[in-house]
Amino acid sequence: MLGFITFSQNSKGKLIMSYIPKTISEVVSEFLNRTTFLPAIQREYVWSTYDIEKLFDSIMGDYPISTFLFWKIREENKNEWTAYEFIRDYDNETPHNKEANLAGINQDIYLVLDGQQRLTSLFIGLKGSYRYYYYNWRKTKLYLNILKEPLKGENPEELVYQFEFRENNSPNLRNPHPQFWYLVGDILNFEDAEDAKKDVKQQLKDFTEEQKDIANSLIGRLHSRIHTSRLLNYYEEKSQDYDKVVEAFIRANTGGVKLEYSDILLSTATAKWKNLNAREEIHSFTDTINNIGSGYSFGKDFVLKGCLYLTEGLPIQYQVKNFNKTNLEKIENNWENIKENIHNTIQLISKFGLTDKNLVTKNALLPIALYLQKLNKKNFVNSTNIEDVKNQMLIQKWLILVLLKGAFGGSSDTTLKGLQEVINKQIDYSLFPFEELNRKLEIESSFSDTEIEKLLLTNYSTKYSYLILSLLYPDRDWKERKFEEDHIFPKAEFTTANLKSRNYDTNRISEYQSYNNTILNLELLTDSENREKNSQDFGDWFSTRDNNFKTRHFIPTIKNYNFDSFTDFVLERKKILKENNINVPEGNIFSSFSFNEALLFASNLYPVVLKPNRGSHGDDIVVDIQNEQQLKNSVIEFYQKYDQDTPFLIEKFFH
Repeated sequence: MLGFITFSQNSKGKLIMSYIPKTISEVVSEFLNRTTFLPAIQREYVWSTYDIEKLFDSIMGDYPISTFLFWKIREENKNEWTAYEFIRDYDNETPHNKEANLAGINQDIYLVLDGQQRLTSLFIGLKGSYRYYYYNWRKTKLYLNILKEPLKGENPEELVYQFEFRENNSPNLRNPHPQFWYLVGDILNFEDAEDAKKDVKQQLKDFTEEQKDIANSLIGRLHSRIHTSRLLNYYEEKSQDYDKVVEAFIRANTGGVKLEYSDILLSTATAKWKNLNAREEIHSFTDTINNIGSGYSFGKDFVLKGCLYLTEGLPIQYQVKNFNKTNLEKIENNWENIKENIHNTIQLISKFGLTDKNLVTKNALLPIALYLQKLNKKNFVNSTNIEDVKNQMLIQKWLILVLLKGAFGGSSDTTLKGLQEVINKQIDYSLFPFEELNRKLEIESSFSDTEIEKLLLTNYSTKYSYLILSLLYPDRDWKERKFEEDHIFPKAEFTTANLKSRNYDTNRISEYQSYNNTILNLELLTDSENREKNSQDFGDWFSTRDNNFKTRHFIPTIKNYNFDSFTDFVLERKKILKENNINVPEGNIFSSFSFNEALLFASNLYPVVLKPNRGSHGDDIVVDIQNEQQLKNSVIEFYQKYDQDTPFLIEKFFH
């Protein structure tokens, strides 16, 4: 039942709570988007068609659908808050709620704090539609098969009534059972159940009397549940104190779909920003950064955290109290800078080859964004200037270092605050403060043997494993190609039953299984390579791999590659990987104008690698350059293909 809470006193003076019930038809037709809206605090609509069908099934089956929490906003205060309309026609492509126009409403309004998903579902089911993609775009409405008798099974998860979102009422020809798909929303057109039955009488004339009885019964029940039964029940919060309302909202949303903290903060920002709509701005910006490169999954929380971090003088703790009116005014004034520097940071990491699959923590990007804000250099991300490119490489090296070392574990706010202080204290921003930040983090700029051992034992199918593997390859531009983690020796071979069938003892079984899912038995293959491998016997496939493949994937040379030699394989591969050291290789950027510097730099490194300073997927990379003459020849060939101002990278080469 949906109704206003009222209070009265009993004979002992204690308050007794009661309510005035409302029907579903009243709420859907008279309340939603008329006097009742959604606050910015609410998350977006997330229910599927099945969720809606199940809700209507519960209504028809007399199951409880819980209570609701409404916030009453007095008429004189309604313009202080931003309200949003309930979605009637849901579209997967544009799932965002529209802002409500409250100007013409000359009365108190209500904002729904708990019950949005259910009320929206009722609205869609009775008055709207649901558009989604399944092979093609489908705009569907809710129907009920009124020839299908209610199930009497014992399974509570099984729908009792046959509700279904459909494009039209045409019977499913592959279904042999009787069908008459009644548009559920049509029930709103009839104040009397008998009129609803008469409306379909002619269309039922060719069915049996038993089927007509089932249809009439279901139409009657549907009419009763929508028009007559007072099924919805809401509690009313009358306080005009926003903090109290937020607390009530949090408590009401402890169950169901998890409440995002950002939704609370967005509501505060939306209500208090003067010139911009915070909700729309942050939604739009989040969509934009998630479409950079191969795509990311940044949430509103990250953007809002960035607002605090990149606005001078604000606390960085992600708390409601820090989004007060004064702080929000500063954030709004700084919003364009915030957007620009977060956007540039994500463009930069995309250029580094960091994707959603190997970016193990997003908080590590905030100090970089702050540095770019302080640097204030236009087109830095795409610059080919030698000094800018060197600075980019320094940022890349720092980011990979802190990601691999897990420097942002534990108290992230304390860590971020310390790094913020380091950057703010810089006098000269021309060079990224690599060493200063590392000292603050108390980490070394290289990896110890112990750290490398730990990294090589990282388990399969984690962000860390993908990050480590991607760093082992010479080409780190992963924006256009899709790579998959693959077990060199197939994972299926390492089951206990299979190992026992080979007559391995307990120690050997344990040893094999301890290495199976680690970096030592993993490689990155393209999706086509992986499919090719899976379709062949492993021994046959591996025997066809050439030396280039084995070098690229750090495959050691051993007597044979049968399964009995697995321990020899991983131990030898460990040696090769440790030699490569997983570090960002020692290297530097040069151009045709600094050729002599390049020769001098390489003289202490041979053998070296030369490659274009851009995403190349391995194109034009020259490896194992042994001496100065070979390097000169390689550079000459390089500039036969590239413009004279194209930078090139020289790195230490590991066999």
